[in-house]
Amino acid sequence: MRTSILAAGFAALLAFPAAALAEAAKPAPSGAYVSDITHTSVTWRIGHFGLSHYTARFARADAELGWNLEKPESSTLAVTIDPASARTDFPFPEKEDFDRKIAAAPEFLAGEPIRFVSRHVEKTGGNTGRVTGDLTFRGKTRPFTLDVVYNGSMEKHPHDGAPKIGFSAKGSVKRSEWGMDFAIPALDDAVEVIVETEFMPAPK
Repeated sequence: MRTSILAAGFAALLAFPAAALAEAAKPAPSGAYVSDITHTSVTWRIGHFGLSHYTARFARADAELGWNLEKPESSTLAVTIDPASARTDFPFPEKEDFDRKIAAAPEFLAGEPIRFVSRHVEKTGGNTGRVTGDLTFRGKTRPFTLDVVYNGSMEKHPHDGAPKIGFSAKGSVKRSEWGMDFAIPALDDAVEVIVETEFMPAPK
Protein backbone atom coordinates (compact mmCIF):
# COMPACT_ATOMS: atom_id res chain seq x y z
CA MET A 1 0.00 0.00 0.00
CA ARG A 2 2.79 2.39 0.97
CA THR A 3 4.56 1.71 -2.33
CA SER A 4 1.38 2.51 -4.26
CA ILE A 5 0.93 5.81 -2.42
CA LEU A 6 4.54 6.81 -3.09
CA ALA A 7 4.21 5.88 -6.74
CA ALA A 8 1.05 7.96 -7.04
CA GLY A 9 2.77 10.88 -5.37
CA PHE A 10 5.73 10.76 -7.75
CA ALA A 11 3.37 10.49 -10.71
CA ALA A 12 1.54 13.62 -9.55
CA LEU A 13 4.80 15.54 -9.15
CA LEU A 14 5.92 14.57 -12.64
CA ALA A 15 2.54 15.44 -14.18
CA PHE A 16 2.41 18.95 -12.71
CA PRO A 17 5.42 20.39 -14.59
CA ALA A 18 4.20 18.83 -17.82
CA ALA A 19 0.79 20.45 -17.42
CA ALA A 20 2.35 23.78 -16.51
CA LEU A 21 4.62 23.65 -19.54
CA ALA A 22 1.68 22.81 -21.77
CA GLU A 23 -0.16 25.90 -20.55
CA ALA A 24 2.98 28.00 -20.92
CA ALA A 25 3.32 26.91 -24.54
CA LYS A 26 0.06 28.70 -25.43
CA PRO A 27 0.63 32.35 -26.48
CA ALA A 28 -0.44 35.27 -24.33
CA PRO A 29 -3.74 36.76 -25.50
CA SER A 30 -4.28 40.22 -26.96
CA GLY A 31 -4.86 42.97 -24.42
CA ALA A 32 -3.33 45.69 -22.29
CA TYR A 33 0.05 44.92 -20.73
CA VAL A 34 2.63 46.78 -18.64
CA SER A 35 6.34 46.18 -18.23
CA ASP A 36 7.45 43.88 -15.43
CA ILE A 37 10.07 46.08 -13.76
CA THR A 38 11.76 43.04 -12.20
CA HIS A 39 12.51 41.70 -15.68
CA THR A 40 13.13 44.94 -17.60
CA SER A 41 16.42 46.69 -18.29
CA VAL A 42 17.34 49.72 -20.40
CA THR A 43 21.09 49.92 -20.99
CA TRP A 44 22.95 52.56 -22.99
CA ARG A 45 26.49 52.66 -24.39
CA ILE A 46 28.60 55.50 -25.76
CA GLY A 47 32.06 55.42 -27.32
CA HIS A 48 34.68 56.91 -24.98
CA PHE A 49 37.78 58.39 -26.71
CA GLY A 50 37.75 55.44 -29.09
CA LEU A 51 39.02 53.20 -26.29
CA SER A 52 35.85 51.60 -24.92
CA HIS A 53 32.09 51.96 -24.73
CA TYR A 54 31.01 53.57 -21.48
CA THR A 55 27.98 51.57 -20.33
CA ALA A 56 25.22 52.61 -17.92
CA ARG A 57 21.50 52.02 -17.46
CA PHE A 58 18.17 53.36 -16.30
CA ALA A 59 16.78 51.58 -13.28
CA ARG A 60 13.20 52.66 -13.94
CA ALA A 61 11.41 52.26 -17.26
CA ASP A 62 7.61 51.98 -17.30
CA ALA A 63 5.98 50.76 -20.52
CA GLU A 64 2.41 50.20 -21.67
CA LEU A 65 1.82 47.71 -24.47
CA GLY A 66 -1.41 47.31 -26.41
CA TRP A 67 -0.76 43.79 -27.69
CA ASN A 68 -2.52 42.38 -30.74
CA LEU A 69 -1.67 38.69 -31.03
CA GLU A 70 -3.38 38.16 -34.38
CA LYS A 71 -1.96 41.32 -35.95
CA PRO A 72 1.21 42.48 -34.12
CA GLU A 73 1.56 45.44 -36.51
CA SER A 74 -1.51 46.95 -34.86
CA SER A 75 0.09 46.85 -31.41
CA THR A 76 0.97 50.08 -29.59
CA LEU A 77 3.75 51.01 -27.18
CA ALA A 78 4.36 53.90 -24.80
CA VAL A 79 7.43 54.12 -22.55
CA THR A 80 8.35 56.57 -19.79
CA ILE A 81 11.84 56.67 -18.25
CA ASP A 82 12.75 58.60 -15.14
CA PRO A 83 16.11 60.37 -15.79
CA ALA A 84 16.77 60.32 -12.04
CA SER A 85 17.02 56.53 -12.30
CA ALA A 86 20.31 56.76 -14.27
CA ARG A 87 22.85 54.33 -12.81
CA THR A 88 26.50 54.60 -13.85
CA ASP A 89 28.18 52.65 -11.02
CA PHE A 90 30.68 55.50 -10.73
CA PRO A 91 33.28 54.12 -8.31
CA PHE A 92 33.94 57.30 -6.28
CA PRO A 93 30.57 58.59 -5.03
CA GLU A 94 32.31 60.47 -2.21
CA LYS A 95 33.96 62.67 -4.87
CA GLU A 96 31.02 63.15 -7.23
CA ASP A 97 27.38 62.09 -7.54
CA PHE A 98 27.82 61.15 -11.19
CA ASP A 99 24.36 59.55 -11.47
CA ARG A 100 22.76 62.85 -10.47
CA LYS A 101 25.00 64.76 -12.87
CA ILE A 102 23.95 62.57 -15.81
CA ALA A 103 20.29 62.90 -14.81
CA ALA A 104 20.09 66.63 -14.05
CA ALA A 105 23.01 68.60 -15.54
CA PRO A 106 22.05 70.90 -18.48
CA GLU A 107 24.67 69.31 -20.75
CA PHE A 108 23.25 65.83 -20.14
CA LEU A 109 19.59 64.83 -19.51
CA ALA A 110 18.67 68.15 -17.85
CA GLY A 111 16.19 66.45 -15.53
CA GLU A 112 13.60 66.18 -18.32
CA PRO A 113 11.36 63.10 -18.51
CA ILE A 114 12.14 60.66 -21.33
CA ARG A 115 9.17 59.30 -23.28
CA PHE A 116 8.67 57.19 -26.38
CA VAL A 117 5.31 56.73 -28.14
CA SER A 118 5.01 54.35 -31.08
CA ARG A 119 3.49 55.53 -34.36
CA HIS A 120 4.15 52.60 -36.66
CA VAL A 121 4.93 48.89 -36.19
CA GLU A 122 6.35 46.84 -39.06
CA LYS A 123 7.05 43.11 -39.20
CA THR A 124 10.48 42.39 -40.69
CA GLY A 125 10.62 38.63 -40.13
CA GLY A 126 9.03 35.71 -38.36
CA ASN A 127 9.82 37.09 -34.91
CA THR A 128 11.36 40.49 -35.70
CA GLY A 129 9.95 43.94 -36.24
CA ARG A 130 10.65 47.64 -36.34
CA VAL A 131 8.85 50.11 -34.08
CA THR A 132 9.01 53.77 -35.11
CA GLY A 133 7.69 56.61 -33.00
CA ASP A 134 8.38 59.87 -31.22
CA LEU A 135 11.15 60.11 -28.64
CA THR A 136 11.08 63.04 -26.25
CA PHE A 137 13.92 64.03 -23.97
CA ARG A 138 15.60 67.30 -23.01
CA GLY A 139 12.30 68.89 -24.01
CA LYS A 140 12.65 67.97 -27.69
CA THR A 141 10.71 65.39 -29.71
CA ARG A 142 12.17 63.62 -32.72
CA PRO A 143 11.62 60.32 -34.59
CA PHE A 144 13.21 57.21 -33.13
CA THR A 145 13.28 53.58 -34.25
CA LEU A 146 13.69 50.34 -32.31
CA ASP A 147 14.61 47.04 -33.95
CA VAL A 148 12.66 44.47 -31.96
CA VAL A 149 12.89 40.72 -31.45
CA TYR A 150 9.76 39.00 -30.19
CA ASN A 151 11.14 36.31 -27.87
CA GLY A 152 7.82 34.64 -27.24
CA SER A 153 4.89 34.64 -24.84
CA MET A 154 3.03 32.41 -22.40
CA GLU A 155 -0.66 32.26 -21.64
CA LYS A 156 0.17 31.09 -18.11
CA HIS A 157 3.66 31.57 -16.73
CA PRO A 158 4.70 28.56 -14.60
CA HIS A 159 5.58 30.80 -11.64
CA ASP A 160 2.44 32.88 -11.24
CA GLY A 161 -0.06 31.64 -13.82
CA ALA A 162 -0.30 35.03 -15.52
CA PRO A 163 0.27 35.83 -19.23
CA LYS A 164 3.76 37.09 -20.07
CA ILE A 165 5.34 38.49 -23.26
CA GLY A 166 9.07 38.99 -23.85
CA PHE A 167 11.01 41.26 -26.20
CA SER A 168 14.58 42.37 -26.90
CA ALA A 169 15.22 45.66 -28.71
CA LYS A 170 18.01 47.93 -29.91
CA GLY A 171 18.15 51.49 -31.18
CA SER A 172 20.60 54.34 -31.65
CA VAL A 173 20.25 58.01 -30.70
CA LYS A 174 22.30 60.73 -32.35
CA ARG A 175 22.42 62.89 -29.24
CA SER A 176 23.42 66.10 -31.03
CA GLU A 177 19.97 66.11 -32.66
CA TRP A 178 18.52 66.67 -29.19
CA GLY A 179 21.03 69.44 -28.37
CA MET A 180 23.29 67.19 -26.29
CA ASP A 181 26.59 67.81 -28.06
CA PHE A 182 28.81 67.72 -24.98
CA ALA A 183 32.39 66.51 -25.67
CA ILE A 184 31.88 65.41 -29.29
CA PRO A 185 33.96 63.77 -30.78
CA ALA A 186 35.79 62.53 -27.66
CA LEU A 187 32.46 61.01 -26.70
CA ASP A 188 30.59 59.55 -29.66
CA ASP A 189 27.56 61.36 -30.99
CA ALA A 190 25.72 58.02 -31.33
CA VAL A 191 24.38 56.38 -28.18
CA GLU A 192 23.31 52.73 -28.42
CA VAL A 193 20.19 51.76 -26.49
CA ILE A 194 19.62 48.11 -25.52
CA VAL A 195 16.32 46.91 -24.05
CA GLU A 196 15.34 43.59 -22.47
CA THR A 197 11.79 43.41 -21.17
CA GLU A 198 8.89 41.22 -20.14
CA PHE A 199 5.27 42.37 -20.04
CA MET A 200 2.46 41.31 -17.75
CA PRO A 201 -1.26 42.15 -17.80
CA ALA A 202 -2.12 45.71 -16.87
CA PRO A 203 -3.90 46.10 -13.52
CA LYS A 204 -7.67 46.32 -13.86
